[in-house]
Order: sequence, then structure tokens, then C-alpha cells
Amino acid sequence: MSRGLPLTLEQLSVGVLLTLDLTITPGQIVCLSGASGSGKSRLLRAVADLEPHDGDVRLGEQAQSRMAGHLWRRRVMLVPAESHWWADSVGEHFIVEPVMDDLAALGFEHEVLGWQVSRLSSGEKQRLALLRALCRGPSALLLDEPTANLDETSVHRVETWLMARIRQEGWPVLWVAHDPGQIARVADRHLRIEARRLVDRAANEAASPWT
Repeated sequence: MSRGLPLTLEQLSVGVLLTLDLTITPGQIVCLSGASGSGKSRLLRAVADLEPHDGDVRLGEQAQSRMAGHLWRRRVMLVPAESHWWADSVGEHFIVEPVMDDLAALGFEHEVLGWQVSRLSSGEKQRLALLRALCRGPSALLLDEPTANLDETSVHRVETWLMARIRQEGWPVLWVAHDPGQIARVADRHLRIEARRLVDRAANEAASPWT
């Protein structure tokens, strides 16, 4: 865990959100919830340097404002709710071929790399998009509802795999989630957006399924 770096938001404000400060330590999963339109995805995009914002973000001692955007996003990796696919085959989207253990953990055989993207279900795309992001060797993860399109079995499969990889690599993680059960299972800390602010909630505290 010592090789991980903290991800720090310093006086950050974006959209309707008021100025906030937050430090996510290496290997820590911070779950973020809130009503639709409260600014969860915009916050992740700001941390990924995809949205104009005030304040700054730091990965260890490296400031976002002092790094080219494309280089920052290689280190602070955003996995959006809707994945993007630009080539015909699955394997063309991987700059490093995934190891069999990771493929198997997500329910795939090696042959999936030769599949046409057009044959993938939404759930398969979501699982493979997560694997594609992790294969790029990030230093921090921003996950926007990473299990939204999955059935219950796949949700637990992905959670188990992600949590093991996060602990192993020491990635700080900001994870947008709505399901109170998932938050209770994966979060080290739970923040909800309420009245334009981040409010600490107990990770196992009951919450409405839509918040």
C-alpha cells in the first residue's frame, strides 16, 4: 500500500457544488451518492480534468494544473457510466493484454479479446471497460456507477475483483454509487451531496435507493 499516492481535492468547486476539500488515501474507497442532478458526475469529470473548475486536484505532490490533461487522465483514470468503443474488436481497445486471472474473475475467457464489439451486451461492455481502464496502469480511479448495468451475480463479481485490485495497487478511489447495499460492502467512507455540500455518512447507514 505504501507505493500508492493520495488524491487530494483543494478548494474545488464545479457546477452547483460549493467549495470542497477532500483527501482520499492510498487504497481507500470513497463512495459518493446524491440525488440526480446534484453534481456527482461533474465532480468526477472535474477531478479528471474534463470539466472547468475552480481550485485544484493533486495526486501526491503533482498538481493537476501543472500537467497536460491527457497525461493527467492516464494517471487519474475516469471510468464513465457509459463506456466508449471505437474499434471493431474488443482486443483493439487494450494497450496491454489483460491477464487471464482478471478475465476469469470477470467471467470471461481469453477468446473475448477476439470478439466483435457489436456482439457485447451492455453488462459485458461495462465489465470490459473496467478491465480496459485498469490495464492502462492508473494511479487513481474515478468510477461512475461501475455496476449500474449488471445483474446481481455480476455486481458481486465486479465488487470482489475491484476491491482486491484497489487494495493490491493502493489506488485512491472515488466511486459514485446509489445502492445502499453496495455502499455498505465497498466503502471505507461514504459522502452524500446534500444542499450543494459533501456530507459524511456512515458507509452502512440506510439510505433511499435513489440517493
